Amino acid sequence: MRRFLSIVCLAVLAVALLPHFGKAQEKPTGVRGEFLNEISYYEQRYTHLAEAVPADKYTWRPGEGVRSIGEVYMHIAAANYNLAKLLGTPVPDGIDPKSFLASAGDKSKTLQTLKDSFAHFRNAVLAINDADLNNSIKFFGQDTTIRGTFILLTGHFGEHLGQSIAYARMNAIVPPWTEERLKQEAAKPKP
Repeated sequence: MRRFLSIVCLAVLAVALLPHFGKAQEKPTGVRGEFLNEISYYEQRYTHLAEAVPADKYTWRPGEGVRSIGEVYMHIAAANYNLAKLLGTPVPDGIDPKSFLASAGDKSKTLQTLKDSFAHFRNAVLAINDADLNNSIKFFGQDTTIRGTFILLTGHFGEHLGQSIAYARMNAIVPPWTEERLKQEAAKPKP
């Protein structure tokens, strides 16, 4: 009998909490949902490319005064933290984006910093209320809205992803998603 009551109590508790778990799992729709999809796309591309680059290439740069491979990734990581701050989510204690470039030559640190920064940035976007998307904001001296920053940030992600792809190709590294597509095409039966 005691076991039966325990099971019933657990079942009632689970049913009572189910709506709360469902809401926590829901993805935003509209502008925030679309931007979160973009963030996921760029995060996947950056991290997969960063994983494909050999550790000894993280200090490679195409010329004097230009960011190295690792510095580009750390630039994105620093931007993710700084832009989250601009959107209202402070940089976590113990993290100093200004210091990121010092460890840009360390693949494992750079990759982890990049992944952590995307998680932080995603949480910052999730924390924004849909009602606030049209609020005015200054972004690099430009008057825009929070929604407008999403568009500008997508451009920033794209610019540096293209740079990262060019750097990889200059080092004979094929982006993993291209390599996968080429393998799939080669595996298709020839007509």
